[in-house]
Amino acid sequence: MISVYSISLGCPKNRVDTEWLLGVLGPDVTPVEEMEDADLVLINTCGFIGPAVEESVQVIVQAIADLEDVKDRPLLAVAGCLVGRYGRAELAAELPEVDLWLTNRDMGDWPEMIGRALGVAVHVPPVRLLSTGPSYAYLKVSDGCGHNCSFCTIPSIRGGLVSTPAEVLEAEARNLLSCGVKELIFVAQDVAAYGKDLGMKHGLRSLLDRLLPLDGLERLRLMYLYPAGLNKELLTYLKDAGKPFVPYFDIPMQHAHPDVLSRMGRPFARNPREVVDRVREVFPDAALRTSIITGFPGETQEHYDHLTRFVQEVRFMHLGVFAYRAEEGTPAADMPDQVDEVEKDWRRDALMEVQADISEEILEGFTGEQMDVLVDAPHDEWPGLHVGRTWFQAPDIDGVTYISGPGVAPGAMVDAEIVEARTYDLVALS
Repeated sequence: MISVYSISLGCPKNRVDTEWLLGVLGPDVTPVEEMEDADLVLINTCGFIGPAVEESVQVIVQAIADLEDVKDRPLLAVAGCLVGRYGRAELAAELPEVDLWLTNRDMGDWPEMIGRALGVAVHVPPVRLLSTGPSYAYLKVSDGCGHNCSFCTIPSIRGGLVSTPAEVLEAEARNLLSCGVKELIFVAQDVAAYGKDLGMKHGLRSLLDRLLPLDGLERLRLMYLYPAGLNKELLTYLKDAGKPFVPYFDIPMQHAHPDVLSRMGRPFARNPREVVDRVREVFPDAALRTSIITGFPGETQEHYDHLTRFVQEVRFMHLGVFAYRAEEGTPAADMPDQVDEVEKDWRRDALMEVQADISEEILEGFTGEQMDVLVDAPHDEWPGLHVGRTWFQAPDIDGVTYISGPGVAPGAMVDAEIVEARTYDLVALS
């Protein structure tokens, strides 16, 4: 038996990597809640942006401190994007207490490296050790990225686009569904680009052809769809496919003004309104989510006002707004006309205030409706209350639906009445 204490920082793709690694270590892996009880402490880091780097380093340093006086000290392994961004040698010199440094580009060697250090055999193919509970699981369809946005560190950390073969993903999906999972969520840096590196013209459609008919699949959600990939042909395919596909479109636009988009090096048409209209033409009631960066180098007040009007007119159901931070090694960090830090944050906060009103108005429209709610977990503080999601709520990044009543249990899909709407959340009774 191998006892493991794991921490997965950053995006769902990291979570999948952690689950996969723990699965490879074999069926006798036992998660523990205290580091001192573990044979292995695994920290899968994020290094995408400055605050994520700081968090990753703080977590590592805290782990080193917590293990300092442990008699039978566990193996401390640090993996992920922080290692990919700064390299083993530099990090090992700063933090020699770490036993293993594992980079994303050597992910295939992780199991052997950890297994050798622990003195155990690894198991291939693995069954992922799920950490998301019984209701949903992420399916990482590719790694790396084929785009070159001027502000992004991902290609330098994870490399170019590498799609996982469809037959491998189908087998993984079947395993997940056999565990009782009801919702699969495709994740990648750009899900719409799936298969391009394999020479596939309609890669995502081919993958969906294999997965949509699988028994037990009640929801299939696509995350991180770059606008250029959302063409009319794909949208029509998704419309014809119907359930279990849910018409939830996560489209990272980052801005609305063509001048700023051009400086960002975004790989799509200069007018992002076109993709919104394209989606809504096929899916009039689609749930739209996007992410926005305020204060990008060269963003003027006119650019920001244009962005604000865009958000007001489009009325995204979900919106994430981030103040730009210069990342070492990216072209944007060396651009002229950097925006004042206070101004960046003010623009972010003001845009989120606009979105709060939009979100509340949209959610109020669901009050009184009967909807299917997928129950994720019990509420941490209120006995009898659970946290779940409707079809237009993705885990971790969107609001939730608080639900109680008969039949409500983790993993259950429950027919419920929406009785209250809040700014970002719903309340329902089964």
